[in-house]
Amino acid sequence: MTRGGMESVEVFTTEGKGRGLKAQKEFLPGDVIFAEPAYAAVVFDSLTHVVCHTCFKRQEKLHRCGQCKFAYYCDRTCQRDAWLNHKNECSAIKKHGKAPTENIRLAARILWRIEREGSGLSENCLVSIDDLQNHVENFDEEEKKDLRIDVESFLEFWPAQSQQFGMQYISHIFGVINCNAFTLSDQRGLQAVGVGIFPNLCQANHDCWPNCTVIFNNGKIELRALSKISPGDELTVSYVDFLNVSEERQKQLKKQYYFDCTCEHCKKKIKDDLMLAVKEGDNKPSAETVKEVIQFSKDMLEKINKARLEGTYHEVVKLCRECLKKQEPVLGDTNIYLLRILSIASEVLSYLQMFEEAAEYAKRMVDGYMKIYHPNNAQLGMAVMRAGVTHWHAGLIEAGHSMICKAYAILLITHGPSHPITKDLEVMRVQTEMELRMFQQNEFMYYKMREAALKNQKIQVMPEPSNEAPPSLFHKKE
Repeated sequence: MTRGGMESVEVFTTEGKGRGLKAQKEFLPGDVIFAEPAYAAVVFDSLTHVVCHTCFKRQEKLHRCGQCKFAYYCDRTCQRDAWLNHKNECSAIKKHGKAPTENIRLAARILWRIEREGSGLSENCLVSIDDLQNHVENFDEEEKKDLRIDVESFLEFWPAQSQQFGMQYISHIFGVINCNAFTLSDQRGLQAVGVGIFPNLCQANHDCWPNCTVIFNNGKIELRALSKISPGDELTVSYVDFLNVSEERQKQLKKQYYFDCTCEHCKKKIKDDLMLAVKEGDNKPSAETVKEVIQFSKDMLEKINKARLEGTYHEVVKLCRECLKKQEPVLGDTNIYLLRILSIASEVLSYLQMFEEAAEYAKRMVDGYMKIYHPNNAQLGMAVMRAGVTHWHAGLIEAGHSMICKAYAILLITHGPSHPITKDLEVMRVQTEMELRMFQQNEFMYYKMREAALKNQKIQVMPEPSNEAPPSLFHKKE
């Protein structure tokens, strides 16, 4: 079997869940079960001029397609690689006068590929596009209206000389995009930049506590093992972030993916008690007080998100401090409302270079996350990395190095050693290890040298806080 080939998995039918994927051999944490290129993929509308339309890397200077003036590429190699998929799109955009929305562009790319190859099984695909679920029959009125608009826009864009498809089939393609598309992230995995269809990956069923994770790496989606998997085990991924009580996760899954989650964590409400924890001890708060503080937290999160969108970061910090003051006497250390505020506060304070306060909040956030998340969870790894960098900037080298090592161990499994973010982390790990040795030999000299370095070279500013959650795996058209 070739590494990343499809011989290591098989499609099977599961009771109540339809098709699923099963392992054909044993996998260990961090193993790549398979890597799959997109059947079709496009860059988001808002980023078409800053992200390469072939490899999805963000670049400062991109080359524009001289014909349609819409597509952008890193270089001639990316442009050449794109031509097969861009050729029809290029002439259609020129004829149409402008590029349509990402949904229309993705549907068009899928249908041009079907026109070229037919709708049967493509090479290395376990299922055909025709066999993917579209859930059109489950759409509510609003979704049906959006579907009609998409189909009409598509028909305006679709060239007369291309193969013509029936309305029902076009609706099927939009349904497939609606519930099977994956988010593509930039090269460092920090920003969602596009959307694609990956037929093999679409077969993996959901579990809130999965045995696999999905990562976009080097132009392909990788399915990676999170724990030991035996031959015959079902391969599962999580469609939603685990950091929500089971009832909320179930609601989200029903609304977005049209199924009732019956995984063990939802059935037994595992970890719900931690996520809703309240302060224990002699002064245990009353149920009424807890209810009040939760409602206060929800209201404050709305205000905080509004301030983040406006970029008024000092206001965000003020609101977070106010919220924490109210939460701390009432909510437990693993309560998700407390953790959400700690996460925002630490990120924004780091950006404002108030590193010591940021480090204190980041430490509490990570301690809470460690008790809730699967030990090999990508979001946990990213949060621990952020906290480690914050401690490092704050001059807390021992805690910073320890967290960076912890994050590196998680990301080696979730992202793999070749992923750009893991490579960045390895550089940080080596740097903090060197600084830690210096610190252990002579604390006074370490701080003197650090002070001098900071005077000569302004401390690297943390990236501006994002108003989006980290890219989720499954793309859902809002």
